[in-house]
Amino acid sequence: MATILQPSLFSWQDIDACSDLDRLHLVLSVLPDEDLMSLLEQERGKGRNDYPVRVIWNTLLAGIVFQHASIASLRRELLRNAELRQCCGYDLCRGIQAVPPAHVFSRFLASLQRHEEEIRAMFDRLVEELRQALPDLGVNLAVDGKAIDSAGKKSDKVRDGRRDTDADWGTKSYHGQRADGSLWSKVSHWFGYKLHLLIDADYELPVGYSVTKASVNDTTQLLPLLAELKQHHPEIVKQAQTLSGDRGYDSQVNNQQLYDRYQIAPIIDIRHDWKDGETTRPLDPARADVIVYDQDGTLFCVPGLATDQMMALAYDGFEKTRGTLKYRCPAAVYGLDCPERERCGSSAYGRVVRIPLDLNRRRFIPVPRGSYKFTRLYKKRTAVERVNSRLDVSFGFERHFIRGQKKMQVQVGLALVVMLAMALGRIRQGQAKKMRSLIEPAWPRAA
Repeated sequence: MATILQPSLFSWQDIDACSDLDRLHLVLSVLPDEDLMSLLEQERGKGRNDYPVRVIWNTLLAGIVFQHASIASLRRELLRNAELRQCCGYDLCRGIQAVPPAHVFSRFLASLQRHEEEIRAMFDRLVEELRQALPDLGVNLAVDGKAIDSAGKKSDKVRDGRRDTDADWGTKSYHGQRADGSLWSKVSHWFGYKLHLLIDADYELPVGYSVTKASVNDTTQLLPLLAELKQHHPEIVKQAQTLSGDRGYDSQVNNQQLYDRYQIAPIIDIRHDWKDGETTRPLDPARADVIVYDQDGTLFCVPGLATDQMMALAYDGFEKTRGTLKYRCPAAVYGLDCPERERCGSSAYGRVVRIPLDLNRRRFIPVPRGSYKFTRLYKKRTAVERVNSRLDVSFGFERHFIRGQKKMQVQVGLALVVMLAMALGRIRQGQAKKMRSLIEPAWPRAA
């Protein structure tokens, strides 16, 4: 043993009072869990109370905050860390004998599955408190579906704890084009579930979620998420302006309902489903100077049917009262030479083309896909991918031991509740820049 004799005049607590346990204190100080605790204590009644409900609950939260992938890992930490036991509420006089066996945590998680609504209520309450702390929460929303593998194997047999009879197979396809013009595609498969997550794209904080089987289509989950958000947080939906999503959410119904019902501009990519070789379609074939559009809904002018002179129309804004997209002649706007300029009229303002949204709700949206504004807003969609990455890396969903849909719903709910509680606690401590971090030190310690 290498012995080091280093005399000290001060206690370590006098030099550095900051502890890694402050992150757990931060979560526990703001988490609205009293209703759930009271309900669980009522269910226990006058039964044995060797392991109090609140202690086990705090321990599970500590497992999420300190990134323990399993109950076994969490128990090993409790056995060696007396300060963590004290923070969770264990009786210090009993020492390591106070640490519960693994089956206590399993039974407690099973009881939480019966109270998934209370966990969602905590989530909604935290979202509301964050809305009061961040008045512009929800102005720009983003949505995405996240694949979560099941820890069990597919089986039609009766559930025995090792198999997962709730999960099924999901498939996701990726397509793109290389720099040389060649096309590529990739198809991934997984057995498990899918998390449908609705977040604020500016603060990267979740405001709504649902857990389904892996085979459920993303397109069908967007409107239910918004309907639930409006039910619990009408103020967020009222001030929401945009919602961004990938082409998995592209549908006429989604685009129409987003704008007509919620007044939210859909910033959603479109699936390219035209036949090979078809690049444009005429808007009005009866005219000599054909106005055509591509799959993204971008308009072009083809003077005299000369395709080599095709020019993109100049976007001139969305007319909300008319529900139309306004375009102008590119020759008049940019001062270009056009051989057919006189046929469109001699006005210096140039020809005006108005496209009603109802012409095709998939192709034409209030913010055209060819505009700079759409490109800027669509970049916000990457915020939901970063939240999904944090769930994988920081909250342990990349490597877990969860089987069954009810257990998955509870574990996802707990992770999102901790994420929001950490953000709210950091905001109240004046650490708003660290609101998205689970592992950054918390200072000063929460009361």
